[in-house]
Amino acid sequence: MRPDGIEARYHPYYCEENIWHLCGEPALAAQQREAVIITNSTRSVLLFGQRAAGAGGYVVWDYHVVMLARDGTSPWQVWDLDCTAGHPLAAAEWLRTSFPLGPRLPPVYAPRFRRMPADRYRAMLHTDRRHMRAPDGAFLHPPPPWPAIGTGSNLVQLLDFSDPTFGPFADIAHLARALDTGSPA
Repeated sequence: MRPDGIEARYHPYYCEENIWHLCGEPALAAQQREAVIITNSTRSVLLFGQRAAGAGGYVVWDYHVVMLARDGTSPWQVWDLDCTAGHPLAAAEWLRTSFPLGPRLPPVYAPRFRRMPADRYRAMLHTDRRHMRAPDGAFLHPPPPWPAIGTGSNLVQLLDFSDPTFGPFADIAHLARALDTGSPA
């Protein structure tokens, strides 16, 4: 599935921006693409196989963003630029790598997934990176070298379960079924 010439912009700790850029990658324009926002009500999602986790470990993110892509009716593949297993991965493989505990995951860490068409994600995301600043204004992690996306920030709205603007959230079982069958979550 991966066409030659894809140069995904990547900067650690800025997954929403990395995926925003990937969703606009010209070499992927012919594919069906969706951004997937991963979070939960406690803002503590446990993921394995992430660069920030170290070898064999896990990390707890307040949220994470990946991209789904496929050609026509081919199986979905996941572009998780933070995944140590590489990208893209078959959706089932990415789910096993990132969430190996499956239903045994404690509810406080259970992920919820919001899928959005890539073009809509690119049109709607605005982030001035305020969520990455400490109370004194210093960055918690160095920002990417590219300009911030849009003006202001709607990231809180994007992660809000009660706000339907960006679409509904699904649990991991629902997402796995949807990716297997090709239906929307």
